[in-house]
Amino acid sequence: MEVRAKKALGQHFLTDQSIARAIVDALTCDESAPRDVLEIGPGMGVLTQYLIQRADIDPMMIEIDTESVEYLLTHFNGMQGKLIEGDYLLLDVSRFFKGAYRVIGNFPYNISSQIFFKILDDKDRVPEV
Repeated sequence: MEVRAKKALGQHFLTDQSIARAIVDALTCDESAPRDVLEIGPGMGVLTQYLIQRADIDPMMIEIDTESVEYLLTHFNGMQGKLIEGDYLLLDVSRFFKGAYRVIGNFPYNISSQIFFKILDDKDRVPEV
């Protein structure tokens, strides 16, 4: 099964594994960083595959595309309870993270500004994007 990028969702899938690993490796890993990490729009899991390997974080993902949700649940063990099907822009983050959390993702171009504005609304809880 492969997920096809949907223009209406502004999807673009990162495929370069070295870039994906570098993005995930860039997350702070010292003891002052919160363990909770929210991945916005995991798509086919190119970042997810590296996030779930890290013992120093506790990742959650939110994905709006039903086809991508099905793909992630099929291809990655342990996604139950870690994958939220929905729209990040409508998400009440406090339902999932009680304290500080970090954000990571390969954001859709057409809504990247709205994503950052929502993150800024929660800037006191988000030390790293």
